[in-house]
Amino acid sequence: MSRFLSPRFAALEAYTPGEQPRDQQYIKLNTNESPYPPSPEVIERVSAEEVKRLNLYPDPEGKNLKEKLAKLYGVEKENIFLSNGSDDILNFAFMAFCDGERGAAFPEISYGFYPVYADLYHIPHMKLPLMEDFSINYKDYCNINKMVVIANPNAPTGMEIGLFEIEEILKSNPNHVVLIDEAYVDFGGTSAVGLVEKYPNLLVSMTYSKSRSMAGARLGFAISSKEIIGDLEKIKFSTNPYNINRLTLAAGEAAVDSDAYYRENAKKIMATRGKTVNKLKDLGFTVLDSKANFIFAKNPKISGGDFYAELKRKGVLVRHFEKAKIREFVRITIGTEEQMEVFLQKTLEVLGKH
Repeated sequence: MSRFLSPRFAALEAYTPGEQPRDQQYIKLNTNESPYPPSPEVIERVSAEEVKRLNLYPDPEGKNLKEKLAKLYGVEKENIFLSNGSDDILNFAFMAFCDGERGAAFPEISYGFYPVYADLYHIPHMKLPLMEDFSINYKDYCNINKMVVIANPNAPTGMEIGLFEIEEILKSNPNHVVLIDEAYVDFGGTSAVGLVEKYPNLLVSMTYSKSRSMAGARLGFAISSKEIIGDLEKIKFSTNPYNINRLTLAAGEAAVDSDAYYRENAKKIMATRGKTVNKLKDLGFTVLDSKANFIFAKNPKISGGDFYAELKRKGVLVRHFEKAKIREFVRITIGTEEQMEVFLQKTLEVLGKH
């Protein structure tokens, strides 16, 4: 830390991304990326001709992409906000809808960026515990009078909260934004987008990083009331209006045009998830009910930390978290059938030692 850093950031604990090793060939099941490449349409669209246009600024409003997404989700383009990954949506939401007097509430065990943004902007916040079965108790968020942020499905558990519960939270907090982070919704979850017209305080964020196989492109979008979208646009155009580059915008448009390709890949991932869960349960694992492209599992024979470390030595990366309630678990991204077969074989080898 330099002597120039403002004291208000001295105690800030930054977000820790998953490992991205470069020194060894690993099967990467640790960062919830898609095991499948972008669609052929995306690859074709991001062509030499598009690269030649990099001398020109991108459209700061992303009008073409907004129109395509609006048609896909059955809303108007004014209900769409585009961002540099869905993390930008979270960032702007904490900036726009919270301050020293208006706080935030989110699960204690969830996406690690929520408390980071709250601390970054010195926002008072509540981290609410999960139930014993790792589900979210929606009643904890009713009448809380803060911005509510819930990942649905939740990460790292993969568990889902139902639309009835989301509606109860929305109805009981009419003067505060309820942000539903749907990064993983395409893997069997139920989207809250259909509630946007009914509840003007609902903000749904989505990403191209998971089901749409574009984690490296950094593209996210939100769907909400025109008023909330206008608020987010004000923050964006006051910080960095050109926050999505030309190649990413072009890729995003092509991805919408090839939506069937991604839906088919999501089906394959869900099928592989089901097979993997069954095999892990046969090996004595406890596996939470996941609606995401990952599973959260533990085995009584080995600690979560040791399981992670031994798999890594065998060339398979999974994710381990040190929080007390979940330290016995590991989070396992669902890869291809072949990758999961290797993972299961290495798991057998690890368990054979214990």
